[in-house]
Amino acid sequence: MSRAGTVVETVARALADKPDAVNVTERQGRGQTIIELTMAPGDLGRVIGRQGRTAQALRTLASCAADMDGEKVSVDFRD
Repeated sequence: MSRAGTVVETVARALADKPDAVNVTERQGRGQTIIELTMAPGDLGRVIGRQGRTAQALRTLASCAADMDGEKVSVDFRD
């Protein structure tokens, strides 16, 4: 798993009520790495946050981690 994927997984597990239900997968697409985050339905709302602020912060952290490796990344939230 890439550095960005590890950051996403760590933050999602810290925010989740059911950290064992957190699943992070990575795939390549359109010249960038796509990170898919799957969680328990109740936890997904907590990670997205009010008006998507927490989700945007998580995407920013993942982007910064990917820049350290010279990559581009996109984070998708799945329920």
